Amino acid sequence: MSPARRVPSHGTTLYGTSHAIDFVAVDEHGRSAPRSWRSALATEAPQRFVGFGAEILAPVAGTVLLVHDGEPDHEARRSPFALLGYALTQARRARRGHAALAGNHVVLEIAPGGPVVVLAHLRHGSPRVAVGDRVRPGDVLGECGSSGNSTEPHVHLQVSDTTDWERARGVPLAFRLPGGPRVPEEGEVVTGRPAPGQ
Repeated sequence: MSPARRVPSHGTTLYGTSHAIDFVAVDEHGRSAPRSWRSALATEAPQRFVGFGAEILAPVAGTVLLVHDGEPDHEARRSPFALLGYALTQARRARRGHAALAGNHVVLEIAPGGPVVVLAHLRHGSPRVAVGDRVRPGDVLGECGSSGNSTEPHVHLQVSDTTDWERARGVPLAFRLPGGPRVPEEGEVVTGRPAPGQ
């Protein structure tokens, strides 16, 4: 999902997600994982997916404000049948609040008092930073997972004005891409790592 297509990008403004973007790793054929009969009829192990376990890098410099770990990685759901069952449990996850939806996540404070950058759905046990750590662009924060409100391994990135999630508002974001700063289009393949100091 990309805010280049619509805002709110995830169909809601709750928890400051209005301008959030999801990144799904793909192979040279543009697939997040090979297809099998399970892709059409059941759930799939997250380990089958290209992105599962890939390093998640800090997109900006900042101070680690929050680290949440301990949420399990879910089976992936590309099947309409598996997605239906997952949708029926959405309200239960929402009632558990931000952590249940974000799963394992890291929050970076860009400047004192905000805004903050949230990187969510990290792999269980993978966060490599602690509260108070200073990070630079390209520093490893954790690994891509499928925790929280996730139907397949991916990283959810958002900028919010506060960590008071009940009041948080999304903040527009842009990436340094060829052609200038912008938000990637939905389905656009983005490659590369941040250059030192970016």
